[in-house]
Amino acid sequence: MLLIMSALLITVRLNGPLSAYVAAVKRGDAAVFAYAPSELPPPGKASLLEMIQTEAEKKRIAPVDARVDRVWKAIPGYNGLEVDVDKTYRLMLRVSKNEPIRFVYREVKPKISLDDLGRVPIYKGNPSKPMVALMINVAWGNEYIPSMLRALKKENVKATFFFDGSWLKKNADVAKRIQADGHEISNHAYTHPNMSQLDRNAAYNQIAKTESLLKSTLNVTNRWFAPPSGDYNQMTVDVAAEQGLKTVLWTLDTVDWKHPPAYSVVQKIRARVEPGSLILMHPTDSSSQALEGMIRAIKGKGLMLGTVSETLSSDRASLVEARP
Repeated sequence: MLLIMSALLITVRLNGPLSAYVAAVKRGDAAVFAYAPSELPPPGKASLLEMIQTEAEKKRIAPVDARVDRVWKAIPGYNGLEVDVDKTYRLMLRVSKNEPIRFVYREVKPKISLDDLGRVPIYKGNPSKPMVALMINVAWGNEYIPSMLRALKKENVKATFFFDGSWLKKNADVAKRIQADGHEISNHAYTHPNMSQLDRNAAYNQIAKTESLLKSTLNVTNRWFAPPSGDYNQMTVDVAAEQGLKTVLWTLDTVDWKHPPAYSVVQKIRARVEPGSLILMHPTDSSSQALEGMIRAIKGKGLMLGTVSETLSSDRASLVEARP
């Protein structure tokens, strides 16, 4: 008995009360557990700990590694989820023994992240994450921006606006209004060129000039570059990466520059949207009239809407859902 007591006291000093208690339970000698009175688990709590551990194994969701897909290129990873046994146990020690177990969870990051994939363009988020993002490219026309902002605010949705630098230079006041509404701001080159047709220096400067304006005008620290018209080559991806930006395109295109009727845009999104979709639009009459219906169609399929950064992050969607 003295030897058991000594072993337990050493375990407590090395590992702390809860770890020592777990070790004691596993050895079957919890009856002689050497805690101070305030640290002793109340009667019946040994079985509670075992229940928590058993359920924790069942509830664990493994993380999903980022990967490069043959069609969709870079696919972000998605955090796993596991029960924090220690915090759950300590929480349940403070409640009535008849209370159901209230599990405390923590996220588990994947071993391979988006950054580990190198210089690869991105077309969509992880299909395990029930979230989509609205990408609004702005290079000309301000007429429909106010109504789009109203629709986004009404539906409590934050979008990502990609600004053409020459537009931003002339319309800083409009850009600041968009930013004031809490939307994400990113880079759409400077003069809306076909990036693949530029030499390296010109391609670099198209991105750099807009990046400089984003910083000086809006104090934005940006992460994304959306090539105009979706035109790019590997050099485009490389020069963006050299400036700390990932090249992002889209999963679904509203094709709103052709001015389709709003109902057809909503119908298209409802039929094709899925977890991880990046939806491209512009400040046009079609998207302005369709936006509210699009958002409701997306929500109606049980999907959340976040910014591009939120959708492409490995964070679990529940974190964005809790955003004020």
